[in-house]
Amino acid sequence: MATKRSPDELPQPKNNMWDFIAYYLRFQRTQRGLSGEAVGRIIRGSKSEVSRIEIGAERLDGTQAALLDKAWNAGRLFSLLVWYASIGHDPQWFAQYLALEQRADIIRIFASQLIHGLFQTEDYARAVINEGNPPNPEEAVQKRLARQAVFNRQPPPYTAALLSQACLEWPVGSPEIMRAQLQHLLDLSELPDAVIRVVPRSWNVGAHLGLDGSFQLMGGPNFGEVAFSESPGGGRLVSSPADVMNYAVRYERISAKALPEAPSRDLIKSLMEDIK
Repeated sequence: MATKRSPDELPQPKNNMWDFIAYYLRFQRTQRGLSGEAVGRIIRGSKSEVSRIEIGAERLDGTQAALLDKAWNAGRLFSLLVWYASIGHDPQWFAQYLALEQRADIIRIFASQLIHGLFQTEDYARAVINEGNPPNPEEAVQKRLARQAVFNRQPPPYTAALLSQACLEWPVGSPEIMRAQLQHLLDLSELPDAVIRVVPRSWNVGAHLGLDGSFQLMGGPNFGEVAFSESPGGGRLVSSPADVMNYAVRYERISAKALPEAPSRDLIKSLMEDIK
């Protein structure tokens, strides 16, 4: 049974489009006098899945929206809402992204230009964050480091990372900071629930889908799988199953270009030795 929430804890329709969808689904269900189980039958899901959508823990997808439109003769309203929510800017995107990252059981990462935040040392994070001249840089650094507590969970998430050679070579901070950062990656790569592989810069690899930018896939039993695509000054959460599948395929195609684990560690060690 889902935990009962106060009205203030339920998704607020003015926050963003996804919260509006959750609010509107609950409104339409109660207006029709339907139970969560009855709506679950419409969207071919369970009562608990409907509950998770209504409290914002899970998102309605395009297939479910189309089923609601047909059952309630809604004139494609739910389908259009999901479409706009999927392509639009969500002002709450970062808070939602962090929440999903902390709850995920499986995290898959591709890092194109910078070491991913989950893998950054304090000095590396500080050097990157200070370049953005934020109002409270130390607070931003500590918040980034706090995300790494996810590795202390029992059990920790299975984390697979593909790192471009470019992000390992780009000088950040100082030679000392970069050597410590690469050593940190080597230490992480020895963890039983972490796999770190490098996409080498070579003619054998050439152009690949990772050149378009960094992204992340997160999966868990309570929310399925979502993708996060990075962009300057923001990012975008992707929850449509078809779009998430495209990111999963992209990840696998980049993975096919990456070195195995042991050669990846050897390359990282070599890059450490080359730092002057």
